[in-house]
Amino acid sequence: MAKKKATTKAAKKTTKKAAKKTTKKTAKAKKVDEKVAETEEEPAPKKKKKRKSRAKAAELIRKKLFWGVFNHAMKRVALYEFNQRKAAEKRAKELSPEGKPPHFVQKVKEEIVVEKEKKLTAKQKKELAALEKAEAAEAEGAKKTTKKSAKKTTKKAAKKKSKK
Repeated sequence: MAKKKATTKAAKKTTKKAAKKTTKKTAKAKKVDEKVAETEEEPAPKKKKKRKSRAKAAELIRKKLFWGVFNHAMKRVALYEFNQRKAAEKRAKELSPEGKPPHFVQKVKEEIVVEKEKKLTAKQKKELAALEKAEAAEAEGAKKTTKKSAKKTTKKAAKKKSKK
């Protein structure tokens, strides 16, 4: 009997070890299956595309050269077109009489913003041309009426002179 008990105890131990091994393997397999299932069920979130903003009318930035009249503290007192250097120098002399700090003339570059013209469709071009023609006709009509009224006033003035 003692032998039977020992063999049954040994058999139980081996079955317990085997059972533990199989449960560990099945647990690992379940974890792997769960991970695979999660990735299959939940696809990767889609990335939202950024919207392209509409391009604004390009502004051309140009620089223009001027003559500036400055005082001793480098504060600009006057600004002249580039072709008016003599006027700028004259102003500097006026501002710096004897006993006062001298004023001087120096080149100045300033930015000028010029808007780029928009492209018009054929329909818009026709409408614009029609508007320009209408404005021109109105302007001619106004000139004619002023000429007529001027003639009338000269005739009236001539009649008044003749009566005197």
